[in-house]
Amino acid sequence: MLLIYIDKQTNRLGYTINLIFKDLLGIDFIVTTNKEQFVAVECPKLSYCKNKIYDEIHITSSDLLFETIITSRDLDFQNKDDIPYLFKSYSKEDSLEFDIFAATFYLVSRYEEYLPFIQDKHSRFRAKDSLAYQKGFLEQPIVNIWANILKEKLLKRYPELECENKEFSFLNTIDVDMAYSYLDKGFYRSVGGFFRDLFNGDFNDCLNRLKVLFLRKQDPFDSFDYIISSLTKYKVKTLFFILFAQYGKYDKNISPYSRKFQLLVKHISDYSKIGIHPSYSCYDSPEEMASQIKLLSLTIHKAITRARFHYLRFSLPNSYRDLIENDIKEEFSMGYPDQVGFRASICTSFNFYDLERDCETKLRIYPFAFMDVALKNGLNLDKEQAFEKIKQLIDAVKKVNGELISIWHNESLSNQKEWKGWKEIYEKEIEYVINK
Repeated sequence: MLLIYIDKQTNRLGYTINLIFKDLLGIDFIVTTNKEQFVAVECPKLSYCKNKIYDEIHITSSDLLFETIITSRDLDFQNKDDIPYLFKSYSKEDSLEFDIFAATFYLVSRYEEYLPFIQDKHSRFRAKDSLAYQKGFLEQPIVNIWANILKEKLLKRYPELECENKEFSFLNTIDVDMAYSYLDKGFYRSVGGFFRDLFNGDFNDCLNRLKVLFLRKQDPFDSFDYIISSLTKYKVKTLFFILFAQYGKYDKNISPYSRKFQLLVKHISDYSKIGIHPSYSCYDSPEEMASQIKLLSLTIHKAITRARFHYLRFSLPNSYRDLIENDIKEEFSMGYPDQVGFRASICTSFNFYDLERDCETKLRIYPFAFMDVALKNGLNLDKEQAFEKIKQLIDAVKKVNGELISIWHNESLSNQKEWKGWKEIYEKEIEYVINK
């Protein structure tokens, strides 16, 4: 048991202490604001305040966790031994030389996304504007690394302190943005697509479309039997996110009222858990989100409690509030569409903290490490380069015994056109994880 002294309890501080000691380190703790009690008790101790109290592990507190405002601030960034630090401490009594609590909260709460920023064309926060990208630690789960540094300090001083051994885990996720390339698109979309390919000189696409529609050739995006068979082969936990929305400029899946599509979704749900992929238009239409969740739930006859936004198009805190209003319990959008790494600088799930309302919520955030589209189009990597990057990220998560989450699409596993050969990378990734 670890006894932690603080001068004052706040929502921000309570949230951060729970995250570090319960979720990341598995250390039982008691928090006190009573100095006399803190000094009198004989047990492992840590103080988080301005000045060291007696002879304990001490972290000098900055002001961030004792505020309720949201404002730009000097982060006192430094890089030491290839490890970045925020909120540097200038106290000689500090055991870590930085405020790990404030630094963790700043990154995990996505504090910088509440400040004014320039949106991309899809109204999203840009990776290149993030502190992690600008300071070069986006591909490091730095919060987990900091927590382990604190753990080492505590165990060196208090070897009797008990810590739960966290285990590395892997979740394979599949986004279904467009279930079929040619099938079940309806008359006008099919005819329009045919003549578009014809005018563009894509004669092979014209021929393939006709073969799929009239000669029962397998649709190129229909990789679902392969994906499901791989679940049995590799025995990896997998989660599908289904775009279940009406057709739009950025929402081009099959109609959710299509009988064939509904049967496919039901088939997938027999083998894997299903989550909603709220459409592009849900960004500013909570009513549309509610409608999509309800329809998907009715289709598979199961409650929908997981979500990942299509195009990763969300804003804090409003998008997450919309999910909470619709009884979503787990959210999987925490990452960037054009970069790999850790948007919240952590590779362990955590509860969403609503900064504007200054409170912790029950919405659990599951950050992903990489996405196929980011590797290929965002970073412009070829297949071999992509696999090397994937291995680096797997190793980074494994080193801290975190939760590795990847994103693939049924389209990218089709082995067709621009995605030819990427199915092999998918399999190599899974095999590399299993062998780790």
